[in-house]
Amino acid sequence: MSNRNLGRSVFGDPANTGKLLSMEDAQALLNEWVPNERLRLHMKQVAANMKAWALEKEGADELIARKWEQAGLLHDADWEKYPDAHCRVIIEELEKRNIDPDLIHCIASHGPSVFGVTPVSKMDKMIYAIDELSGFIHAVALIRPTRYEGLEVKSVLKRLKTPGFAAQVSREEIQEAVSAIDCSLEELIQFIIDHQKQVS
Repeated sequence: MSNRNLGRSVFGDPANTGKLLSMEDAQALLNEWVPNERLRLHMKQVAANMKAWALEKEGADELIARKWEQAGLLHDADWEKYPDAHCRVIIEELEKRNIDPDLIHCIASHGPSVFGVTPVSKMDKMIYAIDELSGFIHAVALIRPTRYEGLEVKSVLKRLKTPGFAAQVSREEIQEAVSAIDCSLEELIQFIIDHQKQVS
């Protein structure tokens, strides 16, 4: 496995604060860089959760919510084409496009143990908490005949305690991420179920 530690903790130019991609450009980048539909769905689910959290829990305005949404939408943009350089390539691309440094730092911090970047802001901490858990909950939904319909928190918790289920998901990282936010694991699971079930 390659070393994907980014070797830095400062990203972008503070002069670009507030500058985001248009949603059309963000979607175009996603479509161009991520042919895999399952991965694209994961990124759209994380984006929906991030945007909803910003609006509902942080009282964010539309611009801030769009920043949270784009961080979620693009956090794995280079994973498929450049797995050994994930997430270095997307960071460099966004720096070239003069995008808000907070958004870039958020993407850089979504896997602290891999990229060596500590989540600092609330947005950073939430993408770390939402990312793995979102994918895990989707995996639980996929094995149910009714998918998300009727999916309960206790079913997700039961699967989290089953080491062989979605074994690649680090339970330790989920616990670590959730311990850094003002929300219980149960509450976050319910929030994610509620907000990603309509994403397609």
